[in-house]
Amino acid sequence: MLRTLRPPTPSPRSLRVAIVAESFLPNVNGVTNSVLRLLEHLHDEGHRAIVIAPGPGDDFVEGIDDVEVVRVRGFDLPRYPELRVGLPSLRIRSTLREFRPDVVHLAAPAVLGATAARVAGRAGIPSIAVFQTDLAGFAKRHGLNRVTDGIWNYLRWVHGQSALTLAPSSVTAWALRARGIENTDVWARGVDLDRFDPRHRSDELHRFLAPNDEVVVGFIGRLAKEKQVERLAPLLAMPNVRVVVVGDGPERDDLQRKLPGARFVGFQSGQMLSALAATFDVFVHTGVDETYCQALQEAMASGVSVVAPSAGGPLDFVQHRHSGLFWSPEVPETLVGAVDELARDPALRARLGTAARAEVEQRPWPVIMDELIGHYRAVIEAPAAEVAA
Repeated sequence: MLRTLRPPTPSPRSLRVAIVAESFLPNVNGVTNSVLRLLEHLHDEGHRAIVIAPGPGDDFVEGIDDVEVVRVRGFDLPRYPELRVGLPSLRIRSTLREFRPDVVHLAAPAVLGATAARVAGRAGIPSIAVFQTDLAGFAKRHGLNRVTDGIWNYLRWVHGQSALTLAPSSVTAWALRARGIENTDVWARGVDLDRFDPRHRSDELHRFLAPNDEVVVGFIGRLAKEKQVERLAPLLAMPNVRVVVVGDGPERDDLQRKLPGARFVGFQSGQMLSALAATFDVFVHTGVDETYCQALQEAMASGVSVVAPSAGGPLDFVQHRHSGLFWSPEVPETLVGAVDELARDPALRARLGTAARAEVEQRPWPVIMDELIGHYRAVIEAPAAEVAA
């Protein structure tokens, strides 16, 4: 849900930004959420924006009446019907010609983003590609190892059409450079510090989740294979611990069989999501292939002690034994050890939760979006030859 927007503030140099989103509303996922936060910021700062995204869906964004959404045909990813991928369309060319953007923002570019990058390049419009979806990792997790090299070859070509690629974390940026996507910088994700705040903790909700006053150990995220939520299974045998899973997805039925003692509360949003995140005593993230891990950052903003994998995006914003605990993917038993230590030590939970909130207070969305606007201006002002290189 979009927040209440303030009236736009004219910028010293207002920009026109065309956002090409590989996935967008009505589908809700990391790509969609990032684009919505960007649209809010562009509106607030007096910039103009348009969105090109797969249909079906509305041709407007609720709450931002000056943003048009141009829909193109798309297809569902296998086993992920809620994720639509856009197909090449002549509407991209006509939309860019009519809107006349200063820059094209490619959100998780794949098929639709590749077409937009090529069209923008031919028109002399710089584009920035935001890497967010690990397509090669997605294929590997589904047993398609033989196509991963081909996917990386394709992604090198797609990102090579853009002036700059932005990765959400240092680890992801290093991996992209190692794969030949050289012109890469880090652009992290922000957090809504009002929506995710310790004040949303609810004693009544805690009693509902844990009637016997157990320590509530929670997970929030898509119930998909890559999240590896089944790693929570050993926690079910721990005394005085209640495991709570928030989210939905293709693996939900299978996970409910594998985690018979866990409480599944389904997909949540708005005030209930804020309350759940703040009411957990411990937040555990089980996936080890996260390019960033927004759910983990939101739990930290909620003042909750976190247990994170010592891999991927969390390495950038979790400090072991200061703002959370790491568990090692190479030694899976460390996940149980970390949770056990926190379950036994409420003082440690409180100390880590306080430090976690202080850590993420440095990254509110407006600060992160101002960094992105800086990248926009840099590629717009760069000489044409430099952008082409």
